[in-house]
Amino acid sequence: MTYRSLGKTGFRVSEVSLGTWQVGGGWGADFDDGTADRIINAAIDHGVNFLDTADVYGDGRSERAVSRVVKTRSEKIYIATKCGRRLSPHTSEQYTPKAMVGFVEDSLRNMHLDVLDLVQLHCPPTDVFYRPEIFETFDRLQKEGKILNLGVSVEKVEEALKAIEYPNVTTVQIIFNMFRTRPAELFFSQAKRRNVGIIVRVPLASGLLSGRFGRTTPFKEGDHRNFNREGKSFDKGETFSGVPYEVGIAAVERLKQTLPGHAAMALMALRWVLMFPEVSTVIPGASREEQAQQNALAADVPAFTQEQMAEIQNIYDEMIRPHVHQLW
Repeated sequence: MTYRSLGKTGFRVSEVSLGTWQVGGGWGADFDDGTADRIINAAIDHGVNFLDTADVYGDGRSERAVSRVVKTRSEKIYIATKCGRRLSPHTSEQYTPKAMVGFVEDSLRNMHLDVLDLVQLHCPPTDVFYRPEIFETFDRLQKEGKILNLGVSVEKVEEALKAIEYPNVTTVQIIFNMFRTRPAELFFSQAKRRNVGIIVRVPLASGLLSGRFGRTTPFKEGDHRNFNREGKSFDKGETFSGVPYEVGIAAVERLKQTLPGHAAMALMALRWVLMFPEVSTVIPGASREEQAQQNALAADVPAFTQEQMAEIQNIYDEMIRPHVHQLW
């Protein structure tokens, strides 16, 4: 495993880390504690030292699993959690300093921690990014010793660019993959200039870029890939990166032709993200320990050539750009 700087946090984190949405049981899977523990342990065994969770994943189940495993390990493991999505309705007006303090204290209790390495606003409404009092709340929490760092998770490049204007924002978590390339156009350079760490989520476009799906692949009733393709429950960009499913399937077939002889498609998709030096870490999820093990191998995949990178961009421009580029 190779390690990169996570912006001004001062943390050195594994360039391939682990997102734990699935560990909370939110993808239509019936997770038990043993399965969750095996996934997280497998990732750590392969050099992962950064785990991303959220209070809303499984209503705290993911946070508890992460904490339970980390407490059994001797390695230094950084835990990032998120807050805000428990607000109902999830509107800017519901974001208050009191609510944010409560969420941080709830996560501390849930994970039996004294301090959070990194707490991230969890894809708040755009208006929240224009409310300094919310960001100032985390300065107070830092002074009280309850958090070390503040980050944000965003849906849109606009939100990312606004967030990094706040000096206490140390990281931005954003969707970036072969089907969502816009962040690299402006945001990456601005984040680098401000020494803000970039955490890449949804690197496989909800599994589309794994190359394992076909046009008739079924998804369970509780899986967001079944019920959220049009954004009925949350931003549709979180599901298949907002790409129409059939379009994504066709684009993956072209990608396979562009990258013959390489590793599994999922590893190629992760390696593509790591081709961008501004990225601090990528956080694919895993529903089985074997997936966690395989994802960690992405750092060992040979770098792509300039010609391959150009052809991947061509596929995006021709097939994907019209569906997603200006939306996020």
